[in-house]
Amino acid sequence: MSIYFIAEAGVNHNGHKDMARQLIDVAAEAGADAIKFQTFNAEALASVDAPKATYQMDTTDAAESQLEMLKRLELPHDWHFELRDYCAEKGIDFLSTPFDSESLRFLVDDLKLETIKVPSGEVTNGPFLLEIAKTGCRVILSTGMCKLDEVRSALGVLAFGMTNRTDQPSLGAFEDAFNSDAGQAALLENVTVLHCTSAYPTPLDDANVSAMKPLRDAFGLKVGFSDHTEGMMASLTAAALGADVIEKHYTLDRELPGPDHKASLEPGELALLIRGVRDTQISLGDGVKIPRPSELETIPVARKSLVARTSIRKGDEIIADNITAKRPGTGQSPMMFWAISEAPATRDYDEGEQI
Repeated sequence: MSIYFIAEAGVNHNGHKDMARQLIDVAAEAGADAIKFQTFNAEALASVDAPKATYQMDTTDAAESQLEMLKRLELPHDWHFELRDYCAEKGIDFLSTPFDSESLRFLVDDLKLETIKVPSGEVTNGPFLLEIAKTGCRVILSTGMCKLDEVRSALGVLAFGMTNRTDQPSLGAFEDAFNSDAGQAALLENVTVLHCTSAYPTPLDDANVSAMKPLRDAFGLKVGFSDHTEGMMASLTAAALGADVIEKHYTLDRELPGPDHKASLEPGELALLIRGVRDTQISLGDGVKIPRPSELETIPVARKSLVARTSIRKGDEIIADNITAKRPGTGQSPMMFWAISEAPATRDYDEGEQI
């Protein structure tokens, strides 16, 4: 199955609908499977005194509060319909991450999305996870800042909600749901877990892409990588390690004002990365160690056969002094040397003739 590549536009539309449409064009032309925006009510997401992250301070007006910044970057509900339909025209999936209950209900009930991307910051928000699980949507769960036990707890909440259990929600009930056959089946069918490092940008030595393996080993689910590093190497590594999903931020121009542009790829880079991810997956093949179709014609050319080093008469003992190995490999394999060594020749051989 092809890696599902999510081009993360996020808030890089800067509050402009025409820029959001341009981002859709870029993602579609680059070959992404989906473009993902963010849906939130700024006042439901951040309090008046919520501080900005350091990277946000560095890339936006330091005097502006986080709430003020988020208000500028809200994607109005009425734009969603136009952007969703434009994605359909371009043959690319429309996704968005909700950050509050109202936004979740809008994406599911009004926009009819079938997949919800859960951001890393909500992994410990049990009540919100339960709301998401009860929508019946598929879930892509980012796990930045998490330890394995926190991921397990989040999956327990999802399993509880996805199996429509009638007992009261509780930590014990979530654990029971996670351990149940029905819970495991629901998770396997509906949930993909993404490794992520929640630093913007993420230093390459903190990307820890191989953490996909313990996620897969621990939970047996599809896994992937949400990439916040600069450049392409981490995503290509994820492809080589068998990611099912890769998500990467991109922008129209890294010099644009806004919190996420600096850590994003530009259009040409996004296209190059997606091509690299596709080629990486192709190059992995099926993992079966047999001659590949393209090399079959090379076998007789490159391999050798046992041949007479000198003339051999019928009845002569075949020894190292009178046989050798030469191309082409259309005769007896040199691996048979020991099987026929010291046996009498069954007929005459001219010098250079295959045995």
